[in-house]
Amino acid sequence: MELKPGRPPLLRAEAAADALHWAAEHRDALRAVVAEHGCVLVRGLGLRDAAGTGAVFSKLATGLMTEKEVFAPRETYSDGVYSSTKWPTNQPMCMHHELSYTLEFPGLMMFACLGAPSDGGATAVADSPTVLDALPAELTERFEREGWLLTRSYNDEIGASVAEAFGTEDRGAVESYCRANGIMFEWQPDGGLRTRQRRSAVVRHPVTGRRCWFNQIAFLNEWTMAPEVREYLVDVYGADGLPFNTRFGNGDPIGEDVVQLLNGVYEANTAREPWQDGDLMLVDNIRTAHSREPYEGPREVLVAMADPVRLADCSPTVEVTAV
Repeated sequence: MELKPGRPPLLRAEAAADALHWAAEHRDALRAVVAEHGCVLVRGLGLRDAAGTGAVFSKLATGLMTEKEVFAPRETYSDGVYSSTKWPTNQPMCMHHELSYTLEFPGLMMFACLGAPSDGGATAVADSPTVLDALPAELTERFEREGWLLTRSYNDEIGASVAEAFGTEDRGAVESYCRANGIMFEWQPDGGLRTRQRRSAVVRHPVTGRRCWFNQIAFLNEWTMAPEVREYLVDVYGADGLPFNTRFGNGDPIGEDVVQLLNGVYEANTAREPWQDGDLMLVDNIRTAHSREPYEGPREVLVAMADPVRLADCSPTVEVTAV
């Protein structure tokens, strides 16, 4: 193990000839490292194709999850094995916890780099309890009291479509899912769908009990977008029709100053290591936030989600209700 400030824990493996056997042999040790440090980057496995990588993912976790409520499309390689989210290469995907707006989310994220970009593109990480402690108490206390609100407006042009997010175009099935998952929904005259869901911004880790800043408040907020992108989307869809946005749990807008503060604290606590071909990264999705930095050149990173965790088992601070 290499532990260096500003970098994720790095483990060098000499296993390019048989990554699957190595993963099976070291599964428990790797999981222990993730439990202790929140993440680990494994270098030297020589992962180079989707089939072999999917087998390694399956060996390291207990069942891979099917993603629901996606905010941007992915390519599916096999059951539970996806491409990284399709997102403009020159725009960052800021720090977030995967699917932190759902009632059941992955406890473990797995990433594998089959092809590293020529520049940038790191999957950076940040320790959630540390981020929480660094944020102003007044702000975190408000979010603990009120939670955070995610608003989404689905269309066929920006972000995930209704079918991609819910796995079906059937209105009845979509409505049933929303009712079962504390999501208020409203069909628009043009056939589009708008949803609102309130979730806890601070949870307790189900194993350690540590308080974690666990959400996508900054990443999915309008003020994290590049100014020209935000202006374009507001012009096309209106301020209330953005593909996604976040608010305080009582519905109040979150100001640009708050979003800049959140992203600044994340940046101050970010650990990053450039991808190399064949790398594997395991991330505790509750303890550790992750991001994707802008990049140049082709980048192929596969993703799997595993070890599902229920929000109800993480001491949520707000009741889940349809808003």
